[in-house]
Amino acid sequence: MAMFELSMMCPEDRVERLSDALDALEALSVSVEDADAQTDAEQALFGEPGMPPPKDGWQRSRVTALFADESLAREAADLLSAQDFFEGCQVLALAPVPEQDWVRLTQSQFTPVDITPEFWIVPTWHEPPAQAKKVIRLDPGLAFGTGTHPTTRMCLRWIATHPVAGRVLDYGCGSGILAIGAAKFGAAEVVAVDIDPAAVQSTELNASANGVTLLAGLPDRAVGQYDVVLANILASPLKVLAPLLCSHVSLGGHLVLAGILERQADELIEAYALHCRLAVADREDGWILMTAAL
Repeated sequence: MAMFELSMMCPEDRVERLSDALDALEALSVSVEDADAQTDAEQALFGEPGMPPPKDGWQRSRVTALFADESLAREAADLLSAQDFFEGCQVLALAPVPEQDWVRLTQSQFTPVDITPEFWIVPTWHEPPAQAKKVIRLDPGLAFGTGTHPTTRMCLRWIATHPVAGRVLDYGCGSGILAIGAAKFGAAEVVAVDIDPAAVQSTELNASANGVTLLAGLPDRAVGQYDVVLANILASPLKVLAPLLCSHVSLGGHLVLAGILERQADELIEAYALHCRLAVADREDGWILMTAAL
């Protein structure tokens, strides 16, 4: 049985209410996009990754809900149209979703990612490129870090071009991609920690799939000092963690921070000033990598 898509036009101040109602009416998913996208009236809504958007929607938002069958979609359209909060909204379309091979479609969106000409991140359904001498096998999952985001690529580039022969700590490991990269580039011991148990499990599974050995756990697993401390999180938690992260860096070791927007550089330099001298080491698509030698 084909799934059905219900599309509606909605003013900005009704987006949240309408989305909540669609959830209650058994919508499988709800998406919101600018109804004026690709026109002169298009509006940009920017927010820091992992943080709430600055607004719930656009002045003219297109709200699209996916339902398991036609009857649920039609019932939702009828019920919503009768509500007081639907004033100013309108149903645009109700249509079946074409049958597709969703697994193949999803896989087609993830192709090998080059970190350096010889170092690649390759999904399991792809063959490694001929020039790849080092490969991390990684499929999209619940934890952050597939190699496609600029922050991940910059961290991996740093690992590939700097000595990581000693102890390495990946703080906020997500999928474990940085920890795996460090292990593949010769780290003697790698510890990967995260506050999310699902990330810890993901790291362990990905490490096993890549044939590397590391220690994964919650943050209290990070003990002592390390030659390299990696933290690809976001600017706000990085500022709070400054004393802790720096305390884990051994004398002569390196601190490598990512998840930072270019405009946040001065904030991070100030937050770490008592502990080290941070500097911008790499830039990509509005993001920066900051490092310090202690």
